Amino acid sequence: MHRRLLVVLVPLAVLLVTALGVPLSVTVAEREMQETYVNRLDDVGRFASLAETALSTGRTEALQQELTRYHDLYGIPVALIDTSGTVLLGPADAYEEAARTEPALPRIVTAALAGARSEPSWEWAPWADSALVVAEPVGRDSEVVGAVVTISDLSRTRELILVRWARLAGLGLLPLVALAAVAWPVSAWVLRPVRQLDAATSRISAGDLTIRADAEAGPIELRRLAQSFNTMMDAVENAAQRQRAFVSDASHQLRNPLTSLRLAVESLAPHLRPEGDGRQVYDVAVDELKAMQRMLNSLQASARMESLRTASPVDLDEVLATRVDRWRALTATAGQTLTVDVPPGLRLLEPPGGLGSILDELVSNALRLSGARVVEVAAQVVPGGAGVVDRAAAVVAVAVRDDGQGIDGSERAQALRRFWRSPQHQNVSGTGLGLAICADLIGAAGGELRLEDGLPRPDGSGHGLAAVVVLPVVAQVVSPSDAPASI
Repeated sequence: MHRRLLVVLVPLAVLLVTALGVPLSVTVAEREMQETYVNRLDDVGRFASLAETALSTGRTEALQQELTRYHDLYGIPVALIDTSGTVLLGPADAYEEAARTEPALPRIVTAALAGARSEPSWEWAPWADSALVVAEPVGRDSEVVGAVVTISDLSRTRELILVRWARLAGLGLLPLVALAAVAWPVSAWVLRPVRQLDAATSRISAGDLTIRADAEAGPIELRRLAQSFNTMMDAVENAAQRQRAFVSDASHQLRNPLTSLRLAVESLAPHLRPEGDGRQVYDVAVDELKAMQRMLNSLQASARMESLRTASPVDLDEVLATRVDRWRALTATAGQTLTVDVPPGLRLLEPPGGLGSILDELVSNALRLSGARVVEVAAQVVPGGAGVVDRAAAVVAVAVRDDGQGIDGSERAQALRRFWRSPQHQNVSGTGLGLAICADLIGAAGGELRLEDGLPRPDGSGHGLAAVVVLPVVAQVVSPSDAPASI
């Protein structure tokens, strides 16, 4: 919006200066031409009065000297023409050359011999090269005996017009430069409330519902908009808090009855025959009760983690240092292998709830659900990525890969939805909330969670699954070209 405002203001200022400057420039040029014409008209009028006296007395020597001195002093040829069009006094060669180059000269002389004074020339444009021809009849009415003609080169007049135009252009540029210097900070000041409101909405869209717009600054219209926006956000935050509180309270209130019901059902075990139908129904009931308990635990965890909406910087080395040993113990117990290949010094924006909890969930899924033999945790710095809030900034991609059975490409998008379970994992313990909660928390930190192809399977039948956590870099210490260090 800042640039748009400048794009509107600056062209309008240029148009205004142009609308005022062009007519003023034309007026200046016409005034200079008018002054030149009046000066030549005064000169030919004086010469015409002298010529009338000289022709009536027959003494033309003094007039010839006057014409010669005028030509030598100003460089303007002056000629006395008789009624036949012949040059009586003055430079005949200059007059004849002007007659060849100035088409208007014969017409002006003919009009002067008929008793009409010549009109001013309006060819004042700097790119024109015509001369100013001024003729004055000698005599009155039917007693015209000749005409005095001056042929003035207008190059100096046009140079003077260009100088005046340059000055006007300079004066016109002063307000434009002042506007350009003032428009940026002034427009920034005018749009500051809009930018603040935009920044507040951006942080809210990133998941921080506690942010409010400044309703005390800016124009009254923006203050009303900010107040309405804050009122709306209060309602949204209250609704979200009530929803989380309901989920947490409902899960908590259901826990005790469900535990009592499970104890009651399990107390029936000694009274059932091992091979009877009741034993099968009993086993199904216990399994369902365990699944319901896991569901309640997941709902409570979801409510607790969604209440955390503050992202903060964290060193990836510190996160891994508290987790790697436990991951290796789990993989060793299950007969699996864990490799960690992460460059040192990576600092990124940690999602709400902690990056370690998210990596625990991803590693746990790889160990429990994939049937993998090798699980790899790797990280690298990349220039940017789709789905990240600031795509121009560098990001860290932390990948948890396995060589297990994986998930079909058509199911990967659904795997990030709540309560979704893969058909091949229906008999494996879980609620289908882990990946969905991780994706939401990573998105709250300005990143994304992607599911891609993992490590090649040992039998060569395809690839396992890779869960890639993409988060913004806070302070990049190691470049992507640095060799990774194994942990």
